[in-house]
Amino acid sequence: MDKGLLDASLIALRDCMKVKKGEQVLVITDSELKEIGAALLEAARSLETEAIYLEIIPRVRNGEEPPECVTHAMKHSDVVIAPTSKSLTHTAARREACAAGSRVATMPGITRDTMIRCLNADYYAIAERTKKITELLTGAKVARVTTESGTDLTLPLEGIDAIASTGLFHEPGKFGNLPSGEAYMMPAEGGSEGVFVVDGSMAGIGDLAGKTPITIKVEKGYATGITGGPEADRLKAKLEPLGMPAHNIAELGVGTNDAATIIGNILEDEKVMGTIHIALGNNMSMGGTVDVPIHLDGIIKNPTLELDGTVIMKKGKLLVG
Repeated sequence: MDKGLLDASLIALRDCMKVKKGEQVLVITDSELKEIGAALLEAARSLETEAIYLEIIPRVRNGEEPPECVTHAMKHSDVVIAPTSKSLTHTAARREACAAGSRVATMPGITRDTMIRCLNADYYAIAERTKKITELLTGAKVARVTTESGTDLTLPLEGIDAIASTGLFHEPGKFGNLPSGEAYMMPAEGGSEGVFVVDGSMAGIGDLAGKTPITIKVEKGYATGITGGPEADRLKAKLEPLGMPAHNIAELGVGTNDAATIIGNILEDEKVMGTIHIALGNNMSMGGTVDVPIHLDGIIKNPTLELDGTVIMKKGKLLVG
């Protein structure tokens, strides 16, 4: 067994999930990430849990549902941890499991390096920083994101609660990614306006360093124009078969993990402190009504974020926390 993976797996289960002796811990993985799944299973066994391992066929896209029997197992587990090649975060299966009291951590597309580097962060410091930003987002009416690369996007937030993904999922029904570190929320449906330029990375496409950024025009809460190089064409190919719901502006997120770096893997990229991400597609997990089997985050580097006119991040530097 890879000692680095095993040590990181122990941190994930013992510290982040607060696994207790005798709890039912379900590990869901697929053929692409079964090495990490095996490390988590071994860690769960070492903590004297009732450890269960399920290997599913890789999903086609982020947000696609797992088999029904997996959903059933998730709802009847104390802890679910899911290193899978495609994300289970924004699925009905995850929502039903949390509603039943399961603590759930999803790890879509995680790599060995990400797991070892980012799970060795100070999650209590990350949690404090994340909670502060979450409170500011929740209290705001309007967010504006701008960059020198051309982003100028306004998002209505009034009356919507932001979510703190702290990396500490200790209470029944709590969920989030591991590694973690982001404050995020859905903007009001149908209200976002402007343009944003994805120049960090794009879910399902990868790192955009050295490539043409993806420019996305937004009108009445939907992406109405996507331009750039080949990566923009790839993004359009993922969205267009699913129609307008896939073009919904689903999320505004602020990265808070100071151990994370942009590597082309959205699981880590969206957590990078000093970045913002805007997602397209499903927003059900954030209280929305857009239920489509896709959720794609685009990372914006060096952004300035204003909440009701007050700057909380300037050119990638957080001014709070």
